[in-house]
Amino acid sequence: MSLSDKAAELGAWGLENGHRALLAITGGRFPKRVLGMQTLELHTIGRTSGQRRSTMLTAPIYEPDRVVVVASKGGHSDNPDWYKNLAANPDVEITVDEVTSTWTATAASADEKSQLWPRITKAYSGYEGYQKRTDRDIPVVVLTPRRITG
Repeated sequence: MSLSDKAAELGAWGLENGHRALLAITGGRFPKRVLGMQTLELHTIGRTSGQRRSTMLTAPIYEPDRVVVVASKGGHSDNPDWYKNLAANPDVEITVDEVTSTWTATAASADEKSQLWPRITKAYSGYEGYQKRTDRDIPVVVLTPRRITG
């Protein structure tokens, strides 16, 4: 693993665990937003374990019927595990303000990403730096409410 990948992985780990610790200490009251973006907990099903997995993320675009997250992993050369999990099983849940709801995750097409990217980098310019740091095309994920049928 390259030094850049190690730094990206350590940074992502520190942000996620620091966020979880602050939420625990404040009884879920802080932080609701990070760098101006909505925070959320994404729940996926592990692609090999079949177990529920959770990760803390920020959403540069957060709307009632669409949430957009970026699989940046701080510019790491590999996609984050949560992205690999939702690619295998797009039925996910997100928790915001202690309310959990069901969503469907879809990787944005190249055209859709090109339309979303200016809004994403306006919300947090760091994503542009992450993209420059890696050779992989950082996936953008669009979450839409899942309609329960039956």
